[in-house]
Amino acid sequence: MKLKRRRLLQCAAALSLIGTRSWAVTEAAFGDFTVHSVSDGKLVLPVGFLTVPGDDQTEAREILSEAGISGESFDSPLNLTLMTRGDEKILFDTGSGSGFMPTAGKLTEALAAIDISPDQITHIVFTHAHPDHIWGALDDFDEPAFANARHMIGRVERDYWLDPATPGRIDSDRLSFVAGAKRRIETLGDLLEVFEDGDEVLPGIRAVMTPGHTPGHASFDLDGQLFVIGDVVTNPHLAFRRPDILSGSDQEPEIAAKTRIKVLNFLSESNINILGYHLPDGGIGKVRRDGGGFAFITG
Repeated sequence: MKLKRRRLLQCAAALSLIGTRSWAVTEAAFGDFTVHSVSDGKLVLPVGFLTVPGDDQTEAREILSEAGISGESFDSPLNLTLMTRGDEKILFDTGSGSGFMPTAGKLTEALAAIDISPDQITHIVFTHAHPDHIWGALDDFDEPAFANARHMIGRVERDYWLDPATPGRIDSDRLSFVAGAKRRIETLGDLLEVFEDGDEVLPGIRAVMTPGHTPGHASFDLDGQLFVIGDVVTNPHLAFRRPDILSGSDQEPEIAAKTRIKVLNFLSESNINILGYHLPDGGIGKVRRDGGGFAFITG
């Protein structure tokens, strides 16, 4: 990987000719393709979301304190992967859209900052169907926001959100997740293709099922040079230092912890670059072993 630059760009704020918004864009070159880490803004989440109620919080609080997190909430960045290869512009996930959280849903502005419009995106590949990853697939008129793109999602993930039994099995505070995912999947209809674990969804892009965060969560190996991890890791502190600590962000915390340990072991041993959706500084870096756990290294 050649990390070309992390640059500050300016673009006009949406629907306004006064004021500008700044975007930090990380750009990296990998052989025959280039990757931009494109920001959809951020989530502001309660600190308690990082662990599972009832577990011993002592070590978690110590790790968070060392990371400078001492309040009731923390900011979680949203880094979408944009892969450019020849005429292809492949976007992994579509961000939050305008209906999830006011600090998120900034993808269109971020793309504009690098002179890309939604109609130029050729492919959308979903890691999973949580709001901050799929709600941006539709615009404010419930039309596909990326009208010229092929859309792809794992079959297991699609079927989970369409299953009539899912609302009765999910936490009540996530029922809106089900309704939102179902509406977008059904609206996309025939535009949405499905893939299986291990499939080459596009030349050089292999799907790797990494369940737990959601039942059908997928990550992607980009030609052995970059691993798009989605939400296998949802924070840069606890998830690396103690990947076995259960996270409240995961729908199946025990499965997610096993997946996280397996993936982090692979990433540290393979030395492959990663792009993490909720990691700092654009989310591009590598995983290194650090004592009994791991660390995320950028630069």
